[in-house]
Amino acid sequence: MKKRKDPFMVAGLIYLGLLLIFAIVWPMLRYHYDQSVGRPFEPPNGKFWLGTDELGRDVLVRVAYGARVSLFVGFVVQAISLTLGVLVGVLGIYSKKWIATPLMRFTDGMFAFPDILLAILIIAIWKAGVIPVIVALAVTAWPAYARLVYTQVATLKDREFAVAAKAAGGSTFYVVTRHILPQLWLILFAVSMVEIAATILAESTLSFLGIGVQPPMPSWGIMIEVARENMNSHPELLLPPCIALSVTIFALNFAGDGLRAYFDPKTR
Repeated sequence: MKKRKDPFMVAGLIYLGLLLIFAIVWPMLRYHYDQSVGRPFEPPNGKFWLGTDELGRDVLVRVAYGARVSLFVGFVVQAISLTLGVLVGVLGIYSKKWIATPLMRFTDGMFAFPDILLAILIIAIWKAGVIPVIVALAVTAWPAYARLVYTQVATLKDREFAVAAKAAGGSTFYVVTRHILPQLWLILFAVSMVEIAATILAESTLSFLGIGVQPPMPSWGIMIEVARENMNSHPELLLPPCIALSVTIFALNFAGDGLRAYFDPKTR
């Protein structure tokens, strides 16, 4: 029976596609994110659709640049985490016991550290900025992928297609790359959508605390913190970054959960 697509998943994917286009195209059509182009705290008008901030900068342009930063950090962190997770998960199954056992115990030990606190510790030792944020969040994100890949590979390695490929003379590398990992890419892609949401939220949290992305580069977390300082006199400045962050998190979770259910072989 053919599966019906989840409408929330479809809506989430459409929103994410539009957000990506908005983040890439809109700043190219308008002003630089740090350029003062109007009077401070101008209300929304025909020239500035969301008004201006405390320095006269276009709020909508800064929201678009903030989307660039959040999506860039989210994608890069998940790419690094996915690569490390797949490598560690596969080694946990196919490497020798004296390598696999300490490796998986180390992976389990990583779950004992609260992610955001470990990220704060890494940034405190290093410095604030985009690259330290990416490294810190990647360090905290890869164990989840490693545990997932380990569990899935442990199940798939004894399936008929893997056993037949091994019996036909295929090397371990050939069996893993040609027969096992292709079975996992779709579910890993779906899981990564949800993990990107967690990464974007963590990046915004670090920026809000002042130890993530640094001004003048805009981030939704920085915009929320600055707007909070002017909340009594201009509460409307809180809405654009808060709404953008909230809707993006919802869209990524809807898309990830929908794709995971759609690609799950148990529901086919």
